Amino acid sequence: SEPSSTASGNHKQHRGRNSRQKHHHCMDCFTSFYEPEELRRHTCRPRPCSDCRGSFICPIHLKSHQQTHRIKKTYPCDQCGKSFPTPSKLMVHQKTHTGEKPYHCSQCGTSVSNLAHLKRHQRIIHLGEKPYHCSQCDKRFSQAGHLKTHQRTHTGEKPYHCSQCGTSVSNLAHLKRHQRIIHLGEKPYHCSQCDKRFSQAGHLKTHQRTHTGEKPYHCSQCGKSFGRAGSLKIHRITHTEEKPYHCSQCGDNFTSLYFLKKHQITHTGEQPYHCTQCGKSFSQAGDLKQHQRTHSGEKPYHCSQCGKWFGWARALKTHQLTHTEEKPYHCSQCGRSFCQTAHLKKHQLTHTGEKPYNCSQCGKGFSQPAHLTRHQRTHTGEKPYHCSQCGKSCSQTADLKRHQLTHTGEKPYHCSQCGKSFRHLTTLKMHQMRSFSTAVSVGRVLNT
Repeated sequence: SEPSSTASGNHKQHRGRNSRQKHHHCMDCFTSFYEPEELRRHTCRPRPCSDCRGSFICPIHLKSHQQTHRIKKTYPCDQCGKSFPTPSKLMVHQKTHTGEKPYHCSQCGTSVSNLAHLKRHQRIIHLGEKPYHCSQCDKRFSQAGHLKTHQRTHTGEKPYHCSQCGTSVSNLAHLKRHQRIIHLGEKPYHCSQCDKRFSQAGHLKTHQRTHTGEKPYHCSQCGKSFGRAGSLKIHRITHTEEKPYHCSQCGDNFTSLYFLKKHQITHTGEQPYHCTQCGKSFSQAGDLKQHQRTHSGEKPYHCSQCGKWFGWARALKTHQLTHTEEKPYHCSQCGRSFCQTAHLKKHQLTHTGEKPYNCSQCGKGFSQPAHLTRHQRTHTGEKPYHCSQCGKSCSQTADLKRHQLTHTGEKPYHCSQCGKSFRHLTTLKMHQMRSFSTAVSVGRVLNT
């Protein structure tokens, strides 16, 4: 007998549905449908389970859950005791204990534990399928869970809470990372060049650029390169002249929140960061970190051309200009060129004679803040630079370097006339003056 027209129609409809994708998604429970009418009929509201304390928004998910109560779970796992309704589901579960991954992707060789995971891998990785899209910003995702996590950036929802400190985050991965880093102090990522350790792989990658000098982020307008994406973002604002961050006290505008916060400290005078070795205080954490290197001798920045190491990124940048001999900053009064703006500004004070930095104790004026700081130590008696070999303290780095030569025996200053070497520049100059005056005296005797 021939199949009825109704059966034939149902078969065609079934075949048609299988050949299409479910493009209509519920944004609350992520259930997908073939037709918009199906989505409209589908309603989401909290529905409690009559057999347990569970509650489900989606009726389909509730129905699926309730079946777990109806089905007799007769196949228990002998390793963890969990029960399953069918032998096949038990076998899939047991692979989580054995680590067995018998399903292999024919395109890239990736192995997974079950067929569903293999199909999902092929759909996402090789077909690039992203069926879940955000209704607010149109961003697309390959998995419903990824869309749900993303939507929290719009709603501000943070459903995961740290039991130790109460911090709330938007997803489970962020919570685990928070607990690992903040409470366990875990730093599993270490730099092979300087052994510095980091809590996140991204932080290590950024740090490693201080050794390699790599700057992968480029400005499309001027071609300038940066080691961090954040630095490029701040730089781009210099092209638009946009300064969206305003100081409520003086009205000054800034390109980033970081610069605004840094500026606001000039109003409060706050210096919350203290050096545990010498007690010196700083307004910025970065300034304290740099200062601490004067005690530890740490030099994490190295020149890829000559191998020289530096304690500060700006010192490396300045040094690298000695290889290129580039001096892009010019004095408008005398035409002299400099490799950095700080040197140009320092030089320009020689034309103006300005000494804007005054000592609060004796009133003496200085052209540079560093000169004022050095002078103030004559009042305080502070000696922050210590010799690692004998413990002697000095008020200036130059004094410490000069002292350290007594341990090494090095004599870096050479007389061009006789080749004799000296430990200190002043000793060399005295030697040259004596040699010159002796030569003049001998010349006078010979001429008489």
